[in-house]
Amino acid sequence: MGLYAGIDLHSTSSNLGIIDENDNRIFKKKVPNDPQRILETLDPYRKEISGIVVESTYNWYWLVDLLMDNDYRVHLANPSAMKRYEGLKHVDDTHDSFWLAHLLRLGILPKGYIYPKGDRPVRDLLRKRGHLVRIRTSLLLSLQGIIERNCGVRVKTNHIRMIRENHVEPLLNSQEDLLLSGKVSKDAIDFMTGKILEIERAVLNRVKLREPFIYLKTICGIGKILSLTIMLETGRIERFKKVGSYVS
Repeated sequence: MGLYAGIDLHSTSSNLGIIDENDNRIFKKKVPNDPQRILETLDPYRKEISGIVVESTYNWYWLVDLLMDNDYRVHLANPSAMKRYEGLKHVDDTHDSFWLAHLLRLGILPKGYIYPKGDRPVRDLLRKRGHLVRIRTSLLLSLQGIIERNCGVRVKTNHIRMIRENHVEPLLNSQEDLLLSGKVSKDAIDFMTGKILEIERAVLNRVKLREPFIYLKTICGIGKILSLTIMLETGRIERFKKVGSYVS
């Protein structure tokens, strides 16, 4: 008899629910988010479990990796796509673990993509680069606004980012408070630029653009780093059933 498990993952603990092929609830327990405790809790049912569902929450990496490393068949549930099945929940459910297991048993579980563990760190490093670029852009726009309001001059972002020549301080040095505002902004922008370049150098040393993605660089505005970002975010292109799915 096959069993189906669902794990309702939270920040410090997880609710584990196991059902059989007839939807009978075999086991239910709240377990601390401790790898050893989770494995020990699952172990009595190990041979009978056909699959385990973990919802794609912000902190799913460690749990999915743990289960897969211990040879469990793991499914990552897509939370946004599961909303249409919320009517299948029992009103007395205190957590979603049985619901996740139920969707798996019925064969209607909307699944997310479990990105390969080995490629995940460098992909997330490029995500951190993107995060820093957005922060730097915000700082650049703010500094441009300060200069325009007070000096009536539009300074290009490339000029603001320049390290060897400071185009900001000469415009604001007539007023002490404005000068400090500009200096703080410029220092923060320069710091972000340094960290962005540090990430770019590390990524370029660790990963190469794979054959199917080399044509990305023929698109205007897409260079090495953005090509690698697209490649690593894509993962296995086969997971997209049609062009529209990939584009979205």
